[in-house]
Amino acid sequence: MNTPSHAIINLALFIDQQPQAIWPIAMGGVLPDLPMFVMYAWAKGIRRQSEHTIWTETYWHPFWQTINHSFHSIPLALILAGVGLFAGWPVLLLLGISMVLHSLGDLPVHNHDAHRHFFPFSNYRFISPISYWDPRYYGRWVALVEVLLVLLASLYLFPSFGSWIGKGILLAVNLFYLSGAAYGLIFRPRVQLQEVTGS
Repeated sequence: MNTPSHAIINLALFIDQQPQAIWPIAMGGVLPDLPMFVMYAWAKGIRRQSEHTIWTETYWHPFWQTINHSFHSIPLALILAGVGLFAGWPVLLLLGISMVLHSLGDLPVHNHDAHRHFFPFSNYRFISPISYWDPRYYGRWVALVEVLLVLLASLYLFPSFGSWIGKGILLAVNLFYLSGAAYGLIFRPRVQLQEVTGS
């Protein structure tokens, strides 16, 4: 799943029980993908690598894979949540639970790029038959379902957000997703048709 989707869906699941904990839940939904953004910023901004090199070489380097899988580890996130529970730190508890939900959301929608969700206790990777992005594995359909889930979750969340900043972020994410979906459904087929017909 795309990073903002995790935060919005996690918030929709928890907002009724923990209305005062928007930020820990949102951060837990985003945090597992942080190493990927750091890797990308380093590779693009400092190393000046091409998109192709970043996603076919750098992303798969054992160093970045280990960090990425550590942040997507369900056992490590459960340990974090457990520390929060027993130490009486509800922010840490919610952060850990939200990270677990992020990984559970990723588990069924990653094919060849599957994470080691039980790292460091196991290197097992669940290779799903579907992908959230790869059209070879129903990526367009999965992306459409993701957009619809985010839209429904956003409609549910919108009245709960007292801040116009939060509401603005919700609107911006949904506009971005809907414009991407519209491009994929309306303009991309035309481009492909022009490539085939040469017109």
